[in-house]
Amino acid sequence: MNNKLISHLELIYGKELATKYQGEFQQKVVKLSQYKTEGKKGFNEKDSIMITYGDSISGIEGKSKIETLTYFAKKYLDSAINTIHILPCFPYTSDDGFSIVDYKKINPDLGTWSDVAALTDSYKLMLDLVANHISRSSYWFQEYLKGNEKYKDYFITCDPTLDYTSVIRPRTLPLLTEVNTANGKKIVWTTFSTDQIDLNYKNPEVLLDIIDVLIEYVSHGSSAIRLDAIAFIWKEIGTSCLHLPQTHEIIKLIRTIVEMADVDVKIITETNVPHNENVSYFGNGRDEASMVYNFPLPPLTLYTFLKGDASIIKNWANDLTLPSEDVTFFNFLASHDGVGLNPAKGLIDDKEIALLAKKVEEHDGYISYKNNSDGTKSPYEMNINFLDALKIAGNIDEHLEAQRFIASQSIILEFKGVPGIYVHSLIGSHNYTKGVAEKGTPRTINRERLNINELELELNDSSNIRFQVLSKYKELLLIRKDNKCFSPKANQEVLIGLDSRIFGLKRSIDGEEVICLTNISNSNVDVNLNIDGFKKITKEKFNGKLTPYQVVWLKK
Repeated sequence: MNNKLISHLELIYGKELATKYQGEFQQKVVKLSQYKTEGKKGFNEKDSIMITYGDSISGIEGKSKIETLTYFAKKYLDSAINTIHILPCFPYTSDDGFSIVDYKKINPDLGTWSDVAALTDSYKLMLDLVANHISRSSYWFQEYLKGNEKYKDYFITCDPTLDYTSVIRPRTLPLLTEVNTANGKKIVWTTFSTDQIDLNYKNPEVLLDIIDVLIEYVSHGSSAIRLDAIAFIWKEIGTSCLHLPQTHEIIKLIRTIVEMADVDVKIITETNVPHNENVSYFGNGRDEASMVYNFPLPPLTLYTFLKGDASIIKNWANDLTLPSEDVTFFNFLASHDGVGLNPAKGLIDDKEIALLAKKVEEHDGYISYKNNSDGTKSPYEMNINFLDALKIAGNIDEHLEAQRFIASQSIILEFKGVPGIYVHSLIGSHNYTKGVAEKGTPRTINRERLNINELELELNDSSNIRFQVLSKYKELLLIRKDNKCFSPKANQEVLIGLDSRIFGLKRSIDGEEVICLTNISNSNVDVNLNIDGFKKITKEKFNGKLTPYQVVWLKK
């Protein structure tokens, strides 16, 4: 038995339970080791990830939605993207997939595991492990309701007379939900909604089952596992129930099991919290997450472009550090969720955050609020399509709109880490306000399902903003993947001395250097920088002055 494995179990469960269950956890290592891979690799400049629902694009007669997604990727992205992150693609009852009924089945409305296997012939795969909760319609919870002894401790049965005011919530819905069971009325813990019942990790059987789910995903070719809402999984009354030591230890246990099994699987943590809390999931740089979401980047980038001043994002980026070369950031600007405001706390003052939220509402977006422990509410998330969040008042020039949008997106391609690009950003989508009106949920604004036939007409029309956005995005992605200066292991230097309207980075490795310059303003800006010996690798003309929203990459 591996000493690290025992140590994790003792820190989570205490010595008695650790001794009782250590053999079962060892069996999970053996089971996972069936999928051992040769020549494990870290992240490099060729890695870029498209984030999508399984049915974001559909409509080919005779093909499943996952088959259609694969068709789209191969025809329109080719090698510009090498990894596809399919958001929860399992049977579900609510929250667009995040209330899972069965972890191990593909939603038949999307396709089959065979369709997923066909996708992995061309792309690496990232899947979600929704670890905090499961649908109330799931077998596990239905058996709990029936009084099945096996499942009586799979969920958190609560005493409503206790004080839960310290618990940090990402939603304004009730934390406690009453349910009828064979043994009478019970109160269960529901962090996200009454349909999403929190799992009880104080029961080792739950963790064993969740590790079994991870193994199932690896067996179907997933080389990256995103741990959704992982920060909430361990609960202790009287605490915030966020980032508790047992939560970190569970992630470390999963990492140890993956390493003991010798499989090439990366663990990504999704923790939409302030930066210092977020990066704690790197652990010591070798024992916890392989990659964490760079959550301050979306609100800071949006603020930078709306303000027309890159000073704050440059100062923040200049202070970023990683605990080792073995870990990196998952850099993104948009996702199926909105733009989180919590990570901007301490970087942008509350007055500026309020102004940012107001601007989003002016651009037909929505603001979601969270409950604070003092009984107040504060802005938690901006629900808006990123393209529309960047709208210029009174502008009717779609080319300028596309240029400004690509300028914002260039930052995640230049930045140290791996870019994660939401499908609606890749193809220049707008706010899906019709969907919000139909569903009544603000997050629907960036979750439109598209028909492939209509989409192809727009992508093949050079005057359409979809064509302009995708073609420019692909151009930058292809340049990026062919230059090792964009490897997550390459050095990053923020060019602080430039005009405040320019975001500039220098990336370097093995004697090679790339300078990345982005004009975040609608003005021509002189570049006061010594670029002797550097040659332009992007296509647009450059003579020492950046045109509005121009992106220029130079290589030495």
